[in-house]
Amino acid sequence: METIKSYLEAMFANMPNTPEVRKAKAELLQMMEDKYNELIEEGLSENTAVGTVISEFGNLDELAEDLGLSKEVEEVHGKEADLPRRHINLEEAKAYLGANARKALCRSLGIMLTILSVAFPILSDPYDNGRIGAILMFLVVALGVGLIIYSGFLTSDWNFIKEELCQIDMNTASYLKEQRRSFESVRALCVTIGIILCIVCWIPNLIFTSADRLGAALMFLIVGIGVFLIVYANKISHGFDVLLQVNDAATMSGGYRNEGGSPVKYVNKTAETIMTLYWPTVTCIYLILSFLTFRWELTWIIWPVAGVAHRAVAINCCDDIEE
Repeated sequence: METIKSYLEAMFANMPNTPEVRKAKAELLQMMEDKYNELIEEGLSENTAVGTVISEFGNLDELAEDLGLSKEVEEVHGKEADLPRRHINLEEAKAYLGANARKALCRSLGIMLTILSVAFPILSDPYDNGRIGAILMFLVVALGVGLIIYSGFLTSDWNFIKEELCQIDMNTASYLKEQRRSFESVRALCVTIGIILCIVCWIPNLIFTSADRLGAALMFLIVGIGVFLIVYANKISHGFDVLLQVNDAATMSGGYRNEGGSPVKYVNKTAETIMTLYWPTVTCIYLILSFLTFRWELTWIIWPVAGVAHRAVAINCCDDIEE
């Protein structure tokens, strides 16, 4: 019966998700189940019964009139001809997830190095005006930014997912949902540890004296590790969402995304631009103030303040669109 249900899902995948279509799909499933049970009772093997049911009920064009879906089927054929969708099979989905995992690692590592770079001027010898520390900081920032830029190329072969109309079948969606569920516990652990590290990052400043810069340097190390865990876990999870959201939400196959979460969309392009430039702007402000004052042990407070402000701005600038 699972084979029959999978075949039925494929038949109705591109049909509009309306009460009439859902009712027709349920009626057809019942007819197929009745026929299958009847054939099994007659002594036919399971494979033979499935093949017979599919051959008898497996053409939606022929059944459209009986199911009252003639108009819907005609509209679907016209839409498929005008706007064909690229099918992403299971192997391609697995390949994308692998590329996304490598991208997540490079990007989160690059962000961690960028945060950690601030520790070098803090630890640098004050008698040389922090020149060596500044040089090391910019070298580490360059490495971190390089990793972030490089990460963008790791999924360049999959840009068509954003640029073209795509779709996945039920089997691929089921695999993605199962993998996402399996990863959810790992994601929860990583995010929890990451948040805890960001909260307790100030503890080294209490352990070491104010004259000892090691406390401030350790604080940035702890924050860097925490941010790494949060970004890495969320980026991996985002990869599942990207694939689960490719189907047209107005069709029956749009239901495949139900466990994939709803994408966050900004109200307009201006809001999207603001959120894109937010953290680079905060970084610039932090570096400018730090180099002007050389009070690295104090200017770090910009980061927790910026985090709270980012949450407030995000709430006002974006909507969770339920599809």
